[in-house]
Amino acid sequence: MSIMALQIPLAAVLILLSAASTATTTTAAQALPGCSDKCGNLTVPYPFGMNSDCYLHKEFFINCSHTTRPPTPYLMNGNLIVTNISVDGELHLLNYVGRDCYNKEDNRTERSTEPELWLVPPYTISDTKNKFYAVGCDTYAIMRGFRGEDEFITGCMSICNSLASVDKNSCSGSGCCQTNIPSGLNNLTMSLSSYNNHLDVWDFNPCSYAFIVQQDQFAFSFSSFELLNDTERLPMVLNWDIGNDTDSCQACGANSMCKNRSIIGSVGYLCECLPGYEGNPYHPEGCQDIDECKANPCENGQCLNIPPPGNYSCSCYEGYKHDGMNDKICIKDDSKRDSKIVLLLMISLGVSVGFLVLFLGISWISWGMKKREFIKLKEKYFKENGGLLLLQQLASHGSSMKTTKIFTAEELEKATNNYHESGVLGEGGYGTVYKGILPDDTMVAIKKSKGAALTQSDQFVNEVIVLSQINHRNVVKLLGCCLETEAPLLVYEFITHGTLYEHIHKKRSSLPFELRMKIATQSAEALSHLHSSISTPIIHRDVKTSNILLDDDYTAKVSDFGASRLVPSGQTDIQTLVLGTFGYLDPEYLQSNQLTEKSDVYSFGVVLVELLTSKVPVSKDRCLTSIFLASMEEGWLNQILDDGMVNEENIETVKKVANLAKRCLRVNGEERPTMKEVVKELEEMSVMAKHPWGFNANFCKEETEYLLGSFNSDAYVVGNGEGDCSSSGLTSGTTTAYDGMQIEQLMPHDGGR
Repeated sequence: MSIMALQIPLAAVLILLSAASTATTTTAAQALPGCSDKCGNLTVPYPFGMNSDCYLHKEFFINCSHTTRPPTPYLMNGNLIVTNISVDGELHLLNYVGRDCYNKEDNRTERSTEPELWLVPPYTISDTKNKFYAVGCDTYAIMRGFRGEDEFITGCMSICNSLASVDKNSCSGSGCCQTNIPSGLNNLTMSLSSYNNHLDVWDFNPCSYAFIVQQDQFAFSFSSFELLNDTERLPMVLNWDIGNDTDSCQACGANSMCKNRSIIGSVGYLCECLPGYEGNPYHPEGCQDIDECKANPCENGQCLNIPPPGNYSCSCYEGYKHDGMNDKICIKDDSKRDSKIVLLLMISLGVSVGFLVLFLGISWISWGMKKREFIKLKEKYFKENGGLLLLQQLASHGSSMKTTKIFTAEELEKATNNYHESGVLGEGGYGTVYKGILPDDTMVAIKKSKGAALTQSDQFVNEVIVLSQINHRNVVKLLGCCLETEAPLLVYEFITHGTLYEHIHKKRSSLPFELRMKIATQSAEALSHLHSSISTPIIHRDVKTSNILLDDDYTAKVSDFGASRLVPSGQTDIQTLVLGTFGYLDPEYLQSNQLTEKSDVYSFGVVLVELLTSKVPVSKDRCLTSIFLASMEEGWLNQILDDGMVNEENIETVKKVANLAKRCLRVNGEERPTMKEVVKELEEMSVMAKHPWGFNANFCKEETEYLLGSFNSDAYVVGNGEGDCSSSGLTSGTTTAYDGMQIEQLMPHDGGR
């Protein structure tokens, strides 16, 4: 049985190319002298090789196994099957499919851990040629990879109740989900699991699948569930280079040059033939001159090949000569040359004048047409970006539009240096955020929606409408928008100190407990304002630490309202598709699709747990909320708290915050507190934590008598009359924590997300 027949039987689902049909070109497939360049259907060009004297470095070793017919090529000593090698820096191979299966008694019957990719330089996963997929009706998959010392995590979840609910022509989250892969990654691992062990969907979908695949080689269809069960490997693409410094360029052969391929997140050099040459740029003999005369380009003459930088010339036959300006053109040599030259000049002059008039006429017509097209294009983008809907919604919600500036596309292009990548602050759920400077030197954050305008206009209009209803010091302020570009743009105030997520998990800054309490209280105040202090309540729907921004004074600013929803008057919940971030999602909302204000309370509970533990919401195959709730039940809360934050003076307040977080994370939404109640409790905790007596101010009878002098009235006796100490129950005033305080900056700002 052939390798391709064994590994990829998805003829109806996959659009696969045979390894034989994607072999490298003849000019690029040159092995070193005495070395074989064939392993089965694979052509192996230098710097790759199959023997110790035939490759440049050990990383370019191709292990040609002759235990199969035809022989099977493996990358180095691993289990990745190589199907194509390109000297342009790409390597095609077959990688394993992850599989997680259960029986009808919800017991696991199969779990594959093969999709781990322990790649070393010079190999990285191609982010432009591959995508990460998860297929199943009770499935979530997480992918982790490294770019140098930095870890990157991404993933998606796929849910469906029946085959009838599956989108048969699109991998859109129902039965199948997909996500892009960050650039420059190696050493990938993947975890695959389910929410309910496929118990409710077992009869038609007993397994979950996850895999990295070449994006034009997989197309999800109705039969993918069954076909993937028989598929062991799928094609994917790696990038490779010869090194990350200029010394590596010594590997380039003659007539070639070295270039930096400039993949985001990594530096790697490749060799390529100079213009006019072809072949394998790594081969010791170098690239060879392209023989242009093979195409016989000379008319009325014999072609002579010229080494680069020339290409060819023509030796004219008898009775012909060069035209005087180009040695590649032979013209007839006529004795009446002078008269013909005059005639030729007159004709040329007449043609030139004619062409000039024609050119000016066409240019004028073209300019007018382009101007009209440009105006129509702006109108088209205005409609596609939801401009008409936006105007209707703003009119129905009051006069908020008067305070929102409409920017032109040119203004924002100039402010962002034409959206240069150096100005990227980060990426949110629905777009990329750029740093910009307006003509009056005002620094702003400009959010550019992802994808086509038609698929993002609803989120764009939703965020404008939501932000127009909010005026709160702890909510990021919307300054304006732009409707006349392909992707809609929102302009916000610029928050200088990054996200709370960065300070907790990336910068590793030791935020003191009091400052964390301040940030938690301000964030809760913003959410409480959204829920109960405006005419039309708003549910944020994506509360998380990466959506809480911090300014220079560490004042919290809640941001990213692309997923938020307005709650119509008289309603307490909304029937809607599940949106949010894995690890923060309300399980009740996930099961019922009923969005309520208590969904934000649950997500805020996860934020409180992050502040207490400094741990990420999702780690490996477990959620932080599960670990936290188990620690509360078993009485080992201290083991998961951030040791750098907790001390003897604040441990009681920490426990009270933990109990509040536990209540916010209750499965039944009705049992959770409201955000207004959360704010009240956090403010009371901040006041008590700030008071010098704390939560357990103890007094003895002798101390009280000394303080009260000779008064012996029973009204002033403190204690139980036996001389022992007891809690006085005293409380401090109502001064808000951090009133008038100056908090020093803990870490320099690095640009945010």
